[in-house]
Amino acid sequence: MARRYDTNDATDRVTGLREAASAVRRGELVVLPTDTVYGIGADAFTAEAVGDLLEAKGRGRTMPSPVLIGSPNTLHGLVTDFSEMAWELVDAFWPGALTLVAKHQPSLQWDLGETRGTVAVRMPLHPVAIELLTEVGPMAVSSANLTGHPAPEDCDAAQQMLGDSVSVYLDGGPTPGNVPSSIVDVTREVPVLLRAGALSAEELRKVVPDLEVAN
Repeated sequence: MARRYDTNDATDRVTGLREAASAVRRGELVVLPTDTVYGIGADAFTAEAVGDLLEAKGRGRTMPSPVLIGSPNTLHGLVTDFSEMAWELVDAFWPGALTLVAKHQPSLQWDLGETRGTVAVRMPLHPVAIELLTEVGPMAVSSANLTGHPAPEDCDAAQQMLGDSVSVYLDGGPTPGNVPSSIVDVTREVPVLLRAGALSAEELRKVVPDLEVAN
């Protein structure tokens, strides 16, 4: 039976974050608020949990899960060949609605799906998400919806779709917006905007003037 906690209530927040962290460590799924939409998350290093996440969404391995982190410093252990321009994007837009696709460290023992040696990573601008990520480390997190359905902007919508496939729901109220993060590929010499979301190409070019836009 799924448990749900109101993170706008101080007591419920403490209990909910503790229960969510315990669930993640057990390899279970949790739903958490972010600065874009609600996400469904699992321990990034527990392959079975990531598989359960993809199954709960009805999503195949060809659409691997992004990873959320609680601090830019975590990047040092996750990615390789991270350019100066990539760090400039981190400095300018994290925490926030910017996802960076980077080459992951080949030594990492994880299975996020068919990633071809890359990882899509982001630090969200939401205190509940950051607190959980700081406690448990990197999490595989995707929007908390069934594939093909709208991404949820509140906990009710997420729970209606995902039900008891999730152990703990952290209800932070409506999310600030429903626009997804922008995705920039930093695996190449010149960063490439793969998806324009909350951040436009114009905003990103203020930091990385040479930014290209994918066709």
